[in-house]
Amino acid sequence: MSPRFAFERNPYGTGQVIATVRTLMRTDGLDVSLAAIARNCGTSRNFLYANWKSASALHLLALRAELAHAFDAAHRVCPSDGTAAGITDHLTHVVRIVRRHPTTAAVARSSPTALAAAHTAIEGPLMQVVTEQLSDLLHPLVPRGGIWGDPALKSRTWKILWVARPAALCPEAVGDQQWEDTLDNAFTELLRDLLSPWPPAP
Repeated sequence: MSPRFAFERNPYGTGQVIATVRTLMRTDGLDVSLAAIARNCGTSRNFLYANWKSASALHLLALRAELAHAFDAAHRVCPSDGTAAGITDHLTHVVRIVRRHPTTAAVARSSPTALAAAHTAIEGPLMQVVTEQLSDLLHPLVPRGGIWGDPALKSRTWKILWVARPAALCPEAVGDQQWEDTLDNAFTELLRDLLSPWPPAP
């Protein structure tokens, strides 16, 4: 091992770097720079560039982690029981967590264009995280095959995503209880309609 390699080697693992980016993005959103990440990680920009190439790549990993955390947090507070009603309650909590998360507001401030694009995105790593989570939640409605055993249920994954985003990606509503209630109630009613063909088993 050369002295130069030993000096520049970063003791932090990927998880620690992403945790740092998540913390920074809660204040500065997509304005978090590679230099700021390196400074807060106690490493160099060269190390970060060698491993992740850009601040945008780290932003994406941090946002994926935040989305996964939103589903985990909702599961702790309101776990789904596998019924349409349980799935609806659980997803309403997820939507509320995303809307109230400081990173959502920070992204809206730092890049309104990026937030607007998120409303209509149809592919990408963030969409993959959400669609996988939705697929797992919907699976109990058709125990034999889940969304792959029922084309109609599979179509609900994307339909739920479309009706969830207006309620989740609206940080300006936070603090206005009436506005938040309106968003949550609208999402709940739409989701109930989407899942009505799968009533609880007798």
